[in-house]
Amino acid sequence: MNHPSKPSSFIQRSVSKLWREWIRPFALLFIIIAPLKSAIVDWNWVPSGSMKPTILEGELVLVNKLAYDLKVPFTTRHLAAWADPARGDVAVFFSPQDGTRLVKRVIGLPGDTVEMRNDVLHLNGVAQRYTIRDARPFQRDIFEDRHPIIATEHLGTTEHYVMALPGRAALRTFGPYQVPAGHYFMMGDSRDNSNDSRFYGPVAREQVVGRASAVILSFDTSRFLLPRLKRMVQPL
Repeated sequence: MNHPSKPSSFIQRSVSKLWREWIRPFALLFIIIAPLKSAIVDWNWVPSGSMKPTILEGELVLVNKLAYDLKVPFTTRHLAAWADPARGDVAVFFSPQDGTRLVKRVIGLPGDTVEMRNDVLHLNGVAQRYTIRDARPFQRDIFEDRHPIIATEHLGTTEHYVMALPGRAALRTFGPYQVPAGHYFMMGDSRDNSNDSRFYGPVAREQVVGRASAVILSFDTSRFLLPRLKRMVQPL
């Protein structure tokens, strides 16, 4: 009469315990959290300085996926929509160039005419107002240029910082360009260091993932990932 060997019985008990205590709980957690992350709230690491000084390299931003609509999890199909991206929003979207998830500011709405003249933004023929700021408080985190120009851009009813880098070659004059229906013109706040709609065109509404609402974590990529404690858990 054959009896199962002790090593075989031990392996079976170990596998059963591993499944019961580790694999199954994590699988259930994933099944619950993954759709929520896909459709309700998400986060996005920012690897570049195209949104300086608003968002810095090495920051994790919170993405509100319910800001504009509800999508089928893991897709861009809309189940319901209750708002559209507003001018001045910091939006997360899929690039029409290569599908990469990007974080930029909504500048032009459907039907708008967007133009830039020497880094001054014009919307529908109207030049936007700028207030120049002291760049010294920003110098620690801006290492692309020794003499950046920081300004507050008065974009309709919203205000936000923008940055120019006079020492680098950049596309400072653009357009005029009319944004087609169902699309949005996105730009980085670092106007001389951003690959945005000036280069790859407008972003379709269905490619907008959500609105970036806050910086959750911040690590200085130029200083061995030291945490920027003052920038953590800050609204955008």
